[in-house]
Amino acid sequence: MKNLIVYLTLFLTVMVTAQEMPITYSFGEKYNDRHRYSNLVTIAEDGDNGYILVRSYFQGLILKPKGYLIERYDKDLNLISEYNYKFRDMQFIDGFVKNGTLNLIFFNYDYNKGQYEYWVHKTATTNMNFTTERFYSIETKVVEGAYGKNYYNRNFNNGFSTTLLFNRDRTGFVISTDHAKGKEENHTLHMFDTSFKKRWEVDFDTEAEEKNYAFEQLALSDDLSEAYLIGKAYFKKRRFKVDERKYQYELMKVGPTGIQTQDFTQPGIYPEALYPILEGNVVKCVGFYADRKDNRYNGISFYEVDKNALALTNQKHHPFTEDFMFDKFGREDNRVIKNLVFKGVDITEEGNILFNAEEYFVTNSMYRTGAGQRMQVERFHYNDIMSAKLKANGDLIWVRNVNKSEVTQGDEAYASYSSFSKDGTTYFFICTAAENPQLINNERMIFKQGLTQNRNVFTISLDAQGKMTYKKIIDGKEARLPLMVSMPFTSKKDDAMLFYAKRGSKKQLVKVAF
Repeated sequence: MKNLIVYLTLFLTVMVTAQEMPITYSFGEKYNDRHRYSNLVTIAEDGDNGYILVRSYFQGLILKPKGYLIERYDKDLNLISEYNYKFRDMQFIDGFVKNGTLNLIFFNYDYNKGQYEYWVHKTATTNMNFTTERFYSIETKVVEGAYGKNYYNRNFNNGFSTTLLFNRDRTGFVISTDHAKGKEENHTLHMFDTSFKKRWEVDFDTEAEEKNYAFEQLALSDDLSEAYLIGKAYFKKRRFKVDERKYQYELMKVGPTGIQTQDFTQPGIYPEALYPILEGNVVKCVGFYADRKDNRYNGISFYEVDKNALALTNQKHHPFTEDFMFDKFGREDNRVIKNLVFKGVDITEEGNILFNAEEYFVTNSMYRTGAGQRMQVERFHYNDIMSAKLKANGDLIWVRNVNKSEVTQGDEAYASYSSFSKDGTTYFFICTAAENPQLINNERMIFKQGLTQNRNVFTISLDAQGKMTYKKIIDGKEARLPLMVSMPFTSKKDDAMLFYAKRGSKKQLVKVAF
């Protein structure tokens, strides 16, 4: 936590009050932990009425990855087993549990074979005994930064790039590969189920002749026969006017029968950060828009597309409301909204769409060490929370903003936030050393940082009408250990969230129930 620098401010209107919330919490026992330096990578149910956590850990005078610590807890949050998987030779991509099997996905370059590879390491959660399987490979030269997803700047000139995207329900995933050999370029999509069986593979070289695709979001049909991908399509050779963007957002329908695309380009409306929702015979895309070529957002966009013909049947665009702008800026004149990244989407019983996003960006700076050396530091910023509610037809019900400012160069699991929706109300969880909000100019409220290392957990709720309330649900003096608030396990069937808390050589689980 000493590398985590958090300047967390939360501005609320005078209508906001601290009040009771339908939330309870319980602590598991504190345990000693010999791995002081680690990152949580997976938390899930273990298939045996308990929970499983996977952490990558680091050791040495110069910290280097050494392996993965796998912890199992029972339903009462008691630690029942630990397993040290001493594997460190590949890049970790993702992990999940299905049918009592823990699956860890890795990415690797085999220098002997001259190929990039995706691997899965599997074990039963109740009896650790890993087996490995290479489920995809492609021959190419090694390049720097081959795997990754960057929200704003994608490099398509290094000869090879790839990314892996799960859908929201994690029923399957798609691997995208962009491979250039001389003047030839091959862009391919590969669809896998969660048993790591390839369902289909599709080339879209024709589409890629004029554009490079950076995919951001994925929705899958129930039978996994069709994938609906949202991505930025960067034009390669087109000449642009001063007020034109070099990319456009597109929805791509991909499957064994072929490819269809739908772009959302129109004068004065530049979509950003769209998210696909598959409902019956339509694909709904929600997100944001700008009215000019930069990434300053002006409002919320809604598109409805026929999933068979991929034809646009409905669209609506809502400028940010004055309430939203006051939430965010107060009476400031310089009002710029940008860099919003989706965090959560929920559909209510009435079919309304609840979604929230966060301002996220990365900065680089130089600092001088005690030895007089200059080093570059990369810092990750997690700023304001934006939350909106739309009717099923795209009409805006409300949009609100929660102001905060966080920056970290260490483990970002302690920064950012998590959310949970129940009965039309959305709850946001943040972790801060602030004790009490203070009223500013009789208009807005602010949580100051505070000096203690103990971290309080606050919940901010937005009800069905968009009314905002807050409460400190866990006091830092009681919790003692800071929660990894942005990486919970969420159980809709139990109406509960599970958080991992850790500092130094101590660890525990914390359960929040609604």
